[in-house]
Amino acid sequence: MPIEMTVNGEPRRSLAEPMTPLIDVLRDEFHLTGAKPVCREGFCGACTVQLDGAPVLSCLTPAGLAEGHEIRTVEGLSAGGRLNPIQAKFAEHDAVQCGMCFPGMVVTLTHFLAHTPRPSRDEVQAALAGNACRCTGYERIVAAALDAAGA
Repeated sequence: MPIEMTVNGEPRRSLAEPMTPLIDVLRDEFHLTGAKPVCREGFCGACTVQLDGAPVLSCLTPAGLAEGHEIRTVEGLSAGGRLNPIQAKFAEHDAVQCGMCFPGMVVTLTHFLAHTPRPSRDEVQAALAGNACRCTGYERIVAAALDAAGA
């Protein structure tokens, strides 16, 4: 039985088994490779996407749970060829090194800043608790988020 969902504003249909991880459907069937299957255990946050506007770990979310829902990936956060504010500030602050964590952090921070428009440094750090980065000391990432909040 097909799984129907809306992905980045487009109706999509998957023939995957309902327990297939959502990340596999996004990457293998829909060719949306922004979300990264880094740990596949829900630890790193690199696979974060939005399900009806809330961040979820797509490596732990069965595709069947997306039936009838809106999925937004990092690819769907920019519009008209323009980066969203957090993407632009990540680039401006040179906050990304290898890029594996970047999509999950952008999705997480986009949601966070939409609900917390004037966060403190501590609030940004707490929002990123589920997103691991092995390359940076997080300072540029936090600075980029704070700058995006002020933009």
